[in-house]
Amino acid sequence: MTLEPPRPLLRGKKALVVGIANENSIAYGCAKAFHELDADLGITYLNERSKPYVEPLAKDLDASIFMPLDVAQPGQLEAVFEEITRKWGRLDILVHSIAFAPKEDLQGGLLDCSAAGFATAMDISCHSFVRMAKLAVPLMTEGGSMFAMSYHGANEVAPNYNVMGPVKAALESSCRYLAYELGPKGIRVHAISPGPLKTRAASGLKDFDLLLNEASQRAPLGELVDIMDVGFTCAFLATPYARRLTGNTVYVDGGVNIMA
Repeated sequence: MTLEPPRPLLRGKKALVVGIANENSIAYGCAKAFHELDADLGITYLNERSKPYVEPLAKDLDASIFMPLDVAQPGQLEAVFEEITRKWGRLDILVHSIAFAPKEDLQGGLLDCSAAGFATAMDISCHSFVRMAKLAVPLMTEGGSMFAMSYHGANEVAPNYNVMGPVKAALESSCRYLAYELGPKGIRVHAISPGPLKTRAASGLKDFDLLLNEASQRAPLGELVDIMDVGFTCAFLATPYARRLTGNTVYVDGGVNIMA
């Protein structure tokens, strides 16, 4: 018996993926997974310095929208959604995979985090998702799916995660409240909590290699996850197969989160 190829469950869907820095980015795994299911992609890059790393990836994925986006720069977020409105006229999927804290505030303990550093981390890593959601809602006229990337350090203490623990906790709570507010519009919202991955963002954490080793030893599945594990999870959640799921924090970590 000849097996048919998988159905292109996202064919014709419009997906904006924010946060690709290079081929190791979680956001890139999401974009690849959406592409495999035939979604049309919009991809952003942080600035001119990052553009050479992201542009070849966007071309490989046939992204029809490719724009700069630094959420800390006034007007850039609005410009992206104006282009989506002009070119697509709708949006079905939104992936927020960005986080930032000033190095001196990230690598010190929470007690030593400055008010300015805390505010910056909260704005870029959490509130920017709320701002994106507000701009996306008018375009999700037939419902949609929104995803924000978290980490288990939001719920339990992860040594050296520091200020990002409270920030990610706020992000997960924001996902739940947005899921409640947007449910009547058919828009589903999830926080995705991957296990530790070797991304550029993770490289800023102290002793990150120790975290990777511990995760692989504690995972019931006995190995680390990769960006495609995260991407395929988001792709599934964006399909009709997950139409009644919303407001969850979905762990993609080989089961590490269940271990005492």
